[in-house]
Amino acid sequence: MTEGAIPEDSLFGTPIALLDVPGAAAAIMARPAEARFAYVVTPNAQHLVQLDRGDAAFRAAYDGAWLRLCDSQIVRLVARLLFRRDLPLCAGSDLTAALFAQHIRPEDSLCVIGGDAELERRLREKYGLRNLARHEPPMGFMADPAAVQACIDFIEAHPSRLVFLAVGSPRSELLAHRVRERGKATGTGLCIGSSLHFITGLVPRAPLWMRKWALEWLFRLLRAPRSHARRVFVDSLPFLYIAVKQRLMPARRPDVPPKER
Repeated sequence: MTEGAIPEDSLFGTPIALLDVPGAAAAIMARPAEARFAYVVTPNAQHLVQLDRGDAAFRAAYDGAWLRLCDSQIVRLVARLLFRRDLPLCAGSDLTAALFAQHIRPEDSLCVIGGDAELERRLREKYGLRNLARHEPPMGFMADPAAVQACIDFIEAHPSRLVFLAVGSPRSELLAHRVRERGKATGTGLCIGSSLHFITGLVPRAPLWMRKWALEWLFRLLRAPRSHARRVFVDSLPFLYIAVKQRLMPARRPDVPPKER
């Protein structure tokens, strides 16, 4: 984190800002629209597993983020049960909803990377947006340097207060890092997954009670078992092993000073 003095917790090897949704929204909107581009990521169990496995590019993207916000009730529950730590919840979907409902004005300049024409139409219609620019990269664009550069060029050519990167993880984080490293864009980028699809009704979100009880993963698994099974059982489940390992082996925990290990 490079701006402000926002407390962080590095329990799982990645600094996480101790901000809830209102606090994160306020911090984001406090940044001037013309400020040098900085970006927000929302770590969940899958992200923490990927970082633990040593993905160098993903680690660089996370290290370069301005804010890292806890996206997962599962991560919060494990932190509370195993380490007696209370991480504020700031799910990317809730943050996006709060920004549009309480902060974004029709005249604000916004940029969206991803989505389709229907998503853009619904955003304009629902929120009365007058300065929305959208770029839709092709499938598999991160493997095509020209397509990646086209995204970067579009963001730089459309200075915006907020840049919503809706191309999924790890593409959003890697792209945001590339934009920041180039150093020509302005505003605040948000790696927000399917959040725009949730607030426009294009994709249903889990009921509030399921989100409260850390069951949003089950809702998504039941809706799309074939596409979501790998994310749950292969990409996310090893987080429990990482947490237990850190609980049993304090020497491996980055948040514990050497003299207390």
